[in-house]
Amino acid sequence: MMDGLPNALPVASTGGFFQGFPLIPWLAAKTSTVRIGMSIIDTPFRAPGVLAAELATIDHLAGGRLNVGLGAGWMPEEFAAASAAHIFPKRHKHVRETIEVLQGVWGNEHFEYHGEFADFDRCGFGAKPLQQPRPPIFMSGLKDPLRAAKRISKYDLDGFIGIQDSPDSLGKWLTAIDQQFEEIGSPKRSKDLEICSMIWTVITDEETDQTDNGVASNLLVGTEKQLTDRLKAYKEAGLTMPLIWPPFTDVPVAKTLDDLKRIKNDIMPKVEAA
Repeated sequence: MMDGLPNALPVASTGGFFQGFPLIPWLAAKTSTVRIGMSIIDTPFRAPGVLAAELATIDHLAGGRLNVGLGAGWMPEEFAAASAAHIFPKRHKHVRETIEVLQGVWGNEHFEYHGEFADFDRCGFGAKPLQQPRPPIFMSGLKDPLRAAKRISKYDLDGFIGIQDSPDSLGKWLTAIDQQFEEIGSPKRSKDLEICSMIWTVITDEETDQTDNGVASNLLVGTEKQLTDRLKAYKEAGLTMPLIWPPFTDVPVAKTLDDLKRIKNDIMPKVEAA
């Protein structure tokens, strides 16, 4: 689901952007009903046990509204900047160990773990998440349907997060993963999962060219009618949670906020009624 991504950061490495993780508690304090979380936490940049304790604390601050999105990362330069270049070749193993530590810490008063990236004797990590048995865990980057089916089944994961997936590619992937669930004897099916994709979104006055161009496609860039039709296609394909993503262009925050209101008030009622 990640074909076509550039080999370098697709935005300028300078500027006044904020880190997502410290913003989550702030968002928790500023909101009361919306679910919160980072779309993807690249686990190789964080110690698994500390991450488990921090996420449990945030879930309390949010009143049980935390979603946990996990991924392995993909860009070597980011790993170098995080002093984690040595983890890059084994980043997927780091994700697996992190999931095991999260679930172990959250599900036990005391827990021990002995792996390559987390190694500690039996101890406690403080408060458990408010959501029980745990906050929902979403995985990203599992393009291979067999590997995705095995990981989702093994860890009883709750959802998938993609990037710029078209309705056609998403539908094909969900069909393939359902076939793999059946072949490995798993009771899981894609209909049991929250299926998400981060999609660049801007409402325009004039129609835009939405021709398929891989991850650079204008999937949700267009007029209100174009977005309505596209979201109906996503719903039919199996997408349950579109993640509205401001594009990597100079779109003012006020414009994005206005677009979100129009999507909620004017577009989504038509999509949900379809």
